[in-house]
Amino acid sequence: HPNQEFIRINTENILFICGGAFDGLDKIIENRKGKRMIGFSGVEEKAAATESKDGIYGDVTAHDIVKYGLIPELVGRLPVIVSLTELDNDALVRILREPKNAVLKQYMKLFSIDGVRLSFTDDALDSIAALATERKTGARGLRSIIEGFMTKIMYEIPSRDDVEEVIVTKECVTDGAEPKLILKAPALPEASEG
Repeated sequence: HPNQEFIRINTENILFICGGAFDGLDKIIENRKGKRMIGFSGVEEKAAATESKDGIYGDVTAHDIVKYGLIPELVGRLPVIVSLTELDNDALVRILREPKNAVLKQYMKLFSIDGVRLSFTDDALDSIAALATERKTGARGLRSIIEGFMTKIMYEIPSRDDVEEVIVTKECVTDGAEPKLILKAPALPEASEG
């Protein structure tokens, strides 16, 4: 806003991290690296792609990013450029389980409010990770995959007072099957004195 006051901030001790997917950057890198002149005729031929996409991003330069479309003034202020590899299924399962605010822990907490334990089989977690990999959504897609099969469970279980534990299996994730329910033991009638 042109009439807004400027606030001065000392950026000397601030680390800026910029990130992005940069779809198509691999083609720019391949064009820079992969063309070779063959023979006297000057026919251009692509070198055999021996690297995966993850490997080619390791060779990215500031010039590639400028060619991609970022302005040189911004790229010049980014002294270190690092490429990241895609998350594999094991990493996605760890993301589901380990962080303090992991998606699974959030659902478990919601169920515990109603006095119900929630657990996931290892096969179910592997299936969730495989779906995220297949959809190419990475860690961001984990929540939407879980929401897809947990919504029905979350509506039904709190209204039941006979459920002790809900176990989400692989079939719940892949086939939309019902989760395995462990019911509470029926309360024994109290013996009347007489």
